[in-house]
Amino acid sequence: MTTSHNNTLMAGDVDWWRGAVIYQIYPRSYQDDTGNGIGDLKGITRRLDHIAGLGVDAIWLSPFFKSPMKDMGYDVSDYCDVDPIFGTLADFDALVAKAHALGLRVMIDQVLSHTSDQHDWFTESRASKDNAKSDWYVWADASPDGSAPNNWQSIFGGPAWTWDPRRKQYFMHNFLSSQPDLNFHNPDVQKTLLETVKFWLDRGVDGFRLDTVNFYVHDKELRSNPPYSGANNDIPDINPYGYQEHIYDKTQPENVDFLKDFRALLNQYPGAAAVGEVGDGERSLQTMAEYTANGDRLQMCYSFDMLSPEYSVAHFRGCVERFEEASVKFSQGNSWACWAFSNHDVVRHMGRWAHLCDDPSRVAKQAVSLLLSLKGSVCLYQGEELGLTEAELQFEDLTDPYGITFWPEFKGRDGCRTPMVWNSKASNGGFSSANKTWLPVTEPHLKAAVDTQEGVKGSILEFYREFLAFRKTRPSLIHGDITFIDWEEGLAYLRSHQGETTLCLFNLTETPVQFTLPDGQFSDLIGAADEGVVTLDGFSSYFANKE
Repeated sequence: MTTSHNNTLMAGDVDWWRGAVIYQIYPRSYQDDTGNGIGDLKGITRRLDHIAGLGVDAIWLSPFFKSPMKDMGYDVSDYCDVDPIFGTLADFDALVAKAHALGLRVMIDQVLSHTSDQHDWFTESRASKDNAKSDWYVWADASPDGSAPNNWQSIFGGPAWTWDPRRKQYFMHNFLSSQPDLNFHNPDVQKTLLETVKFWLDRGVDGFRLDTVNFYVHDKELRSNPPYSGANNDIPDINPYGYQEHIYDKTQPENVDFLKDFRALLNQYPGAAAVGEVGDGERSLQTMAEYTANGDRLQMCYSFDMLSPEYSVAHFRGCVERFEEASVKFSQGNSWACWAFSNHDVVRHMGRWAHLCDDPSRVAKQAVSLLLSLKGSVCLYQGEELGLTEAELQFEDLTDPYGITFWPEFKGRDGCRTPMVWNSKASNGGFSSANKTWLPVTEPHLKAAVDTQEGVKGSILEFYREFLAFRKTRPSLIHGDITFIDWEEGLAYLRSHQGETTLCLFNLTETPVQFTLPDGQFSDLIGAADEGVVTLDGFSSYFANKE
């Protein structure tokens, strides 16, 4: 049974995404309602009240489609069905219905650049060079000496090419060899992928997160990438993928044409929106602006720029200003960013930043108040509302092929994917009744469980709720333009929208600093000024209304 999108939550509010706060759920780790140690859709549905209680606008579900799970669901074998470990299509429909009843929109991951090698399409494609789907994936003859067609690398280690003895050709994979890349130069591939997107729109979803959105199209001539000597902010420095300038294996001009077709489909469903993941090294902010330009591509994009270890005025201001400059270049300033500090691909931000302060909760509170007051939309990652740090795991606990390949210099992504902790006294933190969960629940996380923070004044969880509620009272923080103020001691900017202006100040160090308010009348919103001077303690923030 499907749900008409026209009946979904506030379908007429087509710009709901602009300034929205989206809460990412990693289904394997949110709530296990079947007792098998793996989270599922029914479990998520049961916990939606917690998410709605935070005051966010939407949820983003990481993949729950049929998959052999070589890359935890980012290797899809059926785009239009639920993997049995997560439940059924009926369970998904029930989740959407409850989310909408709670005022939450539902966005789902779409992994369009590649499939699982167990997808029916690939089974047919690799069978011969002349079948109906022979050109659905990126196939190439060997070089004269039998080596791969070019020097392209896989992000997960080794060449981006695997030899297939049936076709006596190589196939391309940007990730695992079990994740062959689809050939976007074939219009039938694009058409069929859009049909799978339509399947979920007809089922009632409100939007999509697009995995590796700049990886869709490859250089048709298969030219080798040149070497790269700069710093790559997407890739650990132990990974040879970062040794190349990736000008041919991704971010091709034809990619924009597909995004326009994707947006045209979304426009048939009022209120449907998409956020794209851009991994493009130093070009990421520019690519974000290009991919969200002119109102005919994606609504939002995020990159890995803010998902870094750096916590400084120059970093945060620089990211926003570089994006804004690119937005002017591509879209007269109308491109739109989606900022995040954590997700399922990187070390949790409190794992990166907790060491900055003797009281890490101060950093956690400041970080979210900063994130939620930048110009753009926001993604929050499950567990960050509890101040969770990166879980320390043993090698034998790992499931992430990325971490297994590069251990111990790079520990992979399992440390940010461990189960959500609900009850500090329950087995597995209340996540599951199983004897063993797919990843372990660690002791530091148990101490931060929801039950230890719920209703506790000053807790990180309650701060998230309070600040999200405050943000909703300030349209300038949701929709406004941003103007930075030069201030040597900290980060300062104004957000302005339709006559309302909010001053935002952040002291990103442990040393107290002072800020003299600019000319004009300001009234305190969070924090207090004394005769026009604001004193900010270490890792504190101040907000004021300009009268």
